[in-house]
Amino acid sequence: MSGDALVRIVLVEDHALVRTGLRTSFAAAGFDVVAEAADGVSGFAAVERERPDVAVVDVGLPGKDGVELTRELKAMPDPPGVVVLTMQERPDAVLAAIAAGADAYCVKSSDVSFVVDAVRAVAAGGAYFDPRIAGVVLRRVVSPGAPPERSPLTPRETDVLKLIAEGVGNAEIAERLNLGLGTVKGHVADILEKLEASDRAHAAVTAFRRGLIS
Repeated sequence: MSGDALVRIVLVEDHALVRTGLRTSFAAAGFDVVAEAADGVSGFAAVERERPDVAVVDVGLPGKDGVELTRELKAMPDPPGVVVLTMQERPDAVLAAIAAGADAYCVKSSDVSFVVDAVRAVAAGGAYFDPRIAGVVLRRVVSPGAPPERSPLTPRETDVLKLIAEGVGNAEIAERLNLGLGTVKGHVADILEKLEASDRAHAAVTAFRRGLIS
């Protein structure tokens, strides 16, 4: 879809408060939540009916869990992008969702900006993984023992990047490190440039892979 087109979302989440919070964040980002569902069966029906650009799917759904729903959605003709949400950071849960065809995987306890970034990336045809998830998976699949590279980052940039990798948003990073919000945004921009990363998740993945953070 074109970059300025309105992203249409079906939100499948069994907790009403979580749905409300996500709906508000998506609206603020300019997305259109065209349908909501509280279980996997009605979620599939909503996607089949609305044909959204992106389905945002909770893993722990009643009736049909999010991994099974993701697999069924991806088997549809012209399937939507799928962003999976979960409370779990276990590598087996992450890998199961990836195997089912998920385009993005976000942890609910991370800053909601990561979910917004994930929807935007998936709508544009890309993929996205919460930095916390990237670390969990990479620790399993990357062989240990490789010496870390010499870091191009300053110590303060490394501090910021470690918090990004924990799923912390800019405002909380500023509070934790006693920095101004503008200063944090500047550090994030410098980190992305130095690591040649397209976004925060990409920066975290790159840093884990190169041994710059652990």
